[in-house]
Amino acid sequence: MPLVVLCGIPCSGKSKRVEELKKHVESTTDRPVYVVSDESVGIDKNAVYADSRQEKDARAKLKSATEKKLTKETVVILDSLNYIKGYRYELFCLIKLLQTPHCVIHCDTNPPLASQWNQERESSEQYTQEIFDGLVMRFEPPDSRHRWDSPLFTIQTGDELPCQDICDAIFHRKAPPPNASTQTQPLSSTNFLHELDKITQEVVNTLLDAQKTAVPGDYIHIQGAGDKLYLSHVVTAPELRRHRRQFITYTKMHPVDDTSKLANIFVQYLNNSIK
Repeated sequence: MPLVVLCGIPCSGKSKRVEELKKHVESTTDRPVYVVSDESVGIDKNAVYADSRQEKDARAKLKSATEKKLTKETVVILDSLNYIKGYRYELFCLIKLLQTPHCVIHCDTNPPLASQWNQERESSEQYTQEIFDGLVMRFEPPDSRHRWDSPLFTIQTGDELPCQDICDAIFHRKAPPPNASTQTQPLSSTNFLHELDKITQEVVNTLLDAQKTAVPGDYIHIQGAGDKLYLSHVVTAPELRRHRRQFITYTKMHPVDDTSKLANIFVQYLNNSIK
């Protein structure tokens, strides 16, 4: 089912629009609506938005909660700032992966009015003025020319929310087609993962053993590989484990038909990665 992404500066009326849309969808369709918000995942906005690391973790929590709720039956509305265009692109990749439509609603409220609304909140629900001003400065407005911001509904203060147009956009549009970056490729054989794990571990073990007698500049023969592994320097076990994990992650997405080629492909990967 579709994803609706709200975005706007703090206190721009997003939650009010969410309630309007939720009420309309539930009253005109038989589709349940689930709202994911800062509050629903336990985000303390003044603490989180004051620390870039905490903010990054908070965005990951929101994205994870959204993904869990996106089912065939549920309409999910993400009610948060969503002010970074790169994050909205991540959400777009998510809906491409899950093959569901989406739209973006931008609550375009001018900052002085939003600041006034913020000050009218109870003190426990207010943004501090410093956090508020910082978020306003960092806000990256959506642009309908970008596919991750389209279809885009920009709502000014006092506008009536075009609920039916929004429903038409999310219920009567085809999902964006998947691409190589968002679609998991099928494994080429039932034992592919087992062979991938075993062969790469054998290559790592061979290299670690060979380093006991080899010196930088030597070429190391790896069983099952036509290419030799060039030893530019002594490679530590943690470094090899990291390269192996990266190779496995990539190869899961781009499996090969012939597992006998894995050793040579891994050697080529290491030759390019170990500098």
